Amino acid sequence: MQEKVENGISNFMQKLTTGYTMYFNKRNNRTGALFQGRFKATHAKDDRYLKYLVSYIHLNPVKIIDSEWKENGIKDKNKASQFLKNYTYSSYLDFCGKKRIEERIINKNSLPEYFNSINNFENTTKFWLDNPIVKVQP
Repeated sequence: MQEKVENGISNFMQKLTTGYTMYFNKRNNRTGALFQGRFKATHAKDDRYLKYLVSYIHLNPVKIIDSEWKENGIKDKNKASQFLKNYTYSSYLDFCGKKRIEERIINKNSLPEYFNSINNFENTTKFWLDNPIVKVQP
């Protein structure tokens, strides 16, 4: 996300999580917190860290099929790749060129030029599929 006003993302996330918690609690006749911990925002200070973050975020759903992939690497890379290509709750598909209604709210042009083509994005993701994620410092 790209902030347009100071604290805009934090305020949006607070309203979103509060509103959803209220809805969920009312619908399920419960009380209390729904999310663990507070929303934390991190600024990407350089292109290298931003590239790492984009890859990390798009690979994060792999934990659904391989819960220890971050620590041990991805066991079955083909399975992970196919999973990502069919996982509809991520902008991964939009960056791979698949047309979805959700693309209306995604500005792919806000990222630096290293994601200027589908091939660029797929190669970057493949690099992280082939190599374990090692935290890059901001």
